[in-house]
Amino acid sequence: MKKPLLCALVVTVMLMIAGCQDGRPPNEVNSLEDVQGKRIGALSGTPSARLAEELGAAVTFYSGEELLYALAAGMVDCAVLEGVVASELVSGTQGMRILGETLLEYELRFAVPRENAELLAAVNSALTALNANGTLRSLRDKYFSGRNYRYIPPEGIDQLPGDLRLAISIDSPPYSYIDDEGEYTGLDVEIARAVCDYLGVGLIIIEADSRELVTEVWFGRADIAAGWLPGDIDEQVRISDAYADIEQVIAVRR
Repeated sequence: MKKPLLCALVVTVMLMIAGCQDGRPPNEVNSLEDVQGKRIGALSGTPSARLAEELGAAVTFYSGEELLYALAAGMVDCAVLEGVVASELVSGTQGMRILGETLLEYELRFAVPRENAELLAAVNSALTALNANGTLRSLRDKYFSGRNYRYIPPEGIDQLPGDLRLAISIDSPPYSYIDDEGEYTGLDVEIARAVCDYLGVGLIIIEADSRELVTEVWFGRADIAAGWLPGDIDEQVRISDAYADIEQVIAVRR
């Protein structure tokens, strides 16, 4: 892209977001009831994208900046975003706002085999300790608020033989994905790694479709699965304590 064209595009975006361009499309989404059937933007590979598919015509983007531009330009009618991400993107932007009603609230948990109550107790014990020492909150802030935090494994933990096999979807940033160096990372991965460090075992990553995470545990291909789990799986797996609370919100033009 030539520089003059890029500069013109940037100026156009700024004007549209600020509400200073005469042709800016009017907002038609003022409540959750207005969302159904609309063109809904979301970040690719996130739970927000799955929600968008359920609510209307989903349009996915690879960055928050692209999504914000599309919303300002009227390419989408609204956007579904995780609450902290939405606040970061919309904060200080005059032409955008977040609806006062929360679309969905849920918790991130681990799934473990129903027959393995001992593993469930161990995972919950690790989560309790990681919550008490601030690790869970620090990792959440890292991925949703851009805080500079690096997880450091604790010292003095006896290493046990064996590993835990973790099933994740690798196209679900910021929860689980592959970084630029080819390493598995994300909120789910780092918390699972911290749990394994606390228990003194290794971690093996198993890639799975986001809709098949519970199935991987149910059929024994994985020891645990992480992420946003459906609420009707009690007969298939056991569910750990929550390691993060998440809310989904709607961003619209003013």
